[in-house]
Amino acid sequence: MSSCATFIVLFLFSILTCFRVSSQNLSLLYFFCPNTTTYSRNSTYFTNLKTLLATLSSPNASYSTGFQNGKAGQAPDMVTGLFLCRGDVSPEICRNCVSFAVNESLTRCPNQSEAVLYYDECTLRYSHRNILSTLRTDGGYTLPNLNSIPPDQQDRFRDLVLSTLNQAATKAVASSRKFDARKVNFTDLQSLYGLVQCTPDLTGQDCMRCLQTSINQLPTERIGARLLLPSCGSRYELYPFYDESAVRTQTTT
Repeated sequence: MSSCATFIVLFLFSILTCFRVSSQNLSLLYFFCPNTTTYSRNSTYFTNLKTLLATLSSPNASYSTGFQNGKAGQAPDMVTGLFLCRGDVSPEICRNCVSFAVNESLTRCPNQSEAVLYYDECTLRYSHRNILSTLRTDGGYTLPNLNSIPPDQQDRFRDLVLSTLNQAATKAVASSRKFDARKVNFTDLQSLYGLVQCTPDLTGQDCMRCLQTSINQLPTERIGARLLLPSCGSRYELYPFYDESAVRTQTTT
């Protein structure tokens, strides 16, 4: 099959993939809750955790900015936590995702003191340790597309993916929301879409360190992939997986 024909097939597959992803309703991508530290349901820690989760999912939470962190209680039973919504989603989608994540967290991690839940639209984290303004790159997960770029195009594709995401990382680090998304041409008929994001409480230096870790671990021989880390994430696809109009609005405001 010629390169042109191959990319037509990839493009059509991308459209089908986009439809499948968009039809899912707040699907949990991955969750991480180490069993090293646990709590009981009648403990002070659990009371503090419920207080924190109620605050993060309250109607007055910062859904318009897509990020909020906080703490509840005092050491040794203090809980810290946060939510981060993808930078292009609306406040309503952000709120729905966070509320869903809060409800699901106690089922997925029923007695673990630390948890990270990743959804397409948001991430929820809490811990018995201080995670506020703290870089963490453990507990990550890679989600590659099952389809690969043709071997004769992989080097050029890798260069484009890395340059696009690194440019996005530079832009994200300098922004208040620590977010950037962009679109570039791969062929005359095929565009590449990339997105990076950190939790806004990180310093610019820590955000860049996190994004470099994430970007460098992406499997660029696939037609799409994402790498989820507690403090940041990166993703590329051959279809528009984010709201381009929302990204343009944020860029111009």
